[in-house]
Amino acid sequence: MPRYARNLVVALLLLAVLYALDYFVFDPGRRMISPYVARIIMLAGINITLAVSLNLINGFTGQFSIGHAGFMAVGAYSSAYFSINQGARLAAGLGDGLLGWAAALLLATPLGALVAGAAGFLVGVPSLRLKGDYLAIVTLGFGQIIVVFLNNIEAIGGARGYSGIPIVKSFFWIALVAVLTIVVVHNLVHSAIGRALVSIREDELASEAMGVNTTRYKVMAFVISSALAGAGGVLLAHFDGYLNPKSFEFIKSFEILIMIILGGLGSIVGSVLGAVVLTVLPEALREFAQYRMVIYSVLLIVLMITRPNGLLGGLDPFKGWRARDRAKTRTEAEEITAEDTRDNDSVDKATLGERAGDTSLGEGDTRR
Repeated sequence: MPRYARNLVVALLLLAVLYALDYFVFDPGRRMISPYVARIIMLAGINITLAVSLNLINGFTGQFSIGHAGFMAVGAYSSAYFSINQGARLAAGLGDGLLGWAAALLLATPLGALVAGAAGFLVGVPSLRLKGDYLAIVTLGFGQIIVVFLNNIEAIGGARGYSGIPIVKSFFWIALVAVLTIVVVHNLVHSAIGRALVSIREDELASEAMGVNTTRYKVMAFVISSALAGAGGVLLAHFDGYLNPKSFEFIKSFEILIMIILGGLGSIVGSVLGAVVLTVLPEALREFAQYRMVIYSVLLIVLMITRPNGLLGGLDPFKGWRARDRAKTRTEAEEITAEDTRDNDSVDKATLGERAGDTSLGEGDTRR
């Protein structure tokens, strides 16, 4: 089966599985789990999108950005404004049902991602010429500037928050965006662009010496990371139907940063694991309300001491599977080469036999 056909089949199967889970497990009419558990799972899905997108710039490119919540806010507010003013009208025109809101959300999500990506480009072009702590300060400052703007724009609620956003709590949509984020980052990292990004992380000076336009690739990674963060903001905006500027202060950026550090910088699976753990852990410790934050902090400190690279930092969970796949590919190639060699040997022997019995070579027929 051709590769594109195989990928299409896998994509269709994945969509079917996600829709089945949404319909049979998360649908309010036939929900098989409690609303509280469903909420935690959906929040974990949103955090997966945010963590994996941040790992692209912090883990794979080696830059230190701590303003991710700012781009998340840009995507959230821009999509919310669209949904309130245009999306609701579109949904009503299509019957105000599942189809209408699916179409509205299908437009709101890329819109929020594009606006957040544009903001990432405006911030990245001047700031990504900086390195280390200087870049961290610039991105942190950008995040705070966004919060100040949101607090002073009355058209989107100002400091009192932005309410009236259509609520679309869809596990299917949240999981789909998370899966697309993982696929985009995975394919990017394992491409020529990804090799350039990793080379920048390992030694930026050596990359420049080899002809890599480091600023261009850093800006590219920053824009893609910002756009994916904006998509996560879209999901959050339509999850509760309310946005507040305080939700996007630097503490939120640090929470996302802790997720990728916990899971392991430069590990997509680690980002997913870190997002799930840091979404579930605070809720699991609610029984110990007085000591919850103390236990939470101690666990993080112990982890950083015992696993400074994160839970999966420096590990490749799929290394063995890929090695077996490569070995299988090599075996098939060796068999094909062996068959070609046997065929060539047969042809050579037949040719030699014809030449030995050919009287035109001057030896004549040796039989009596």
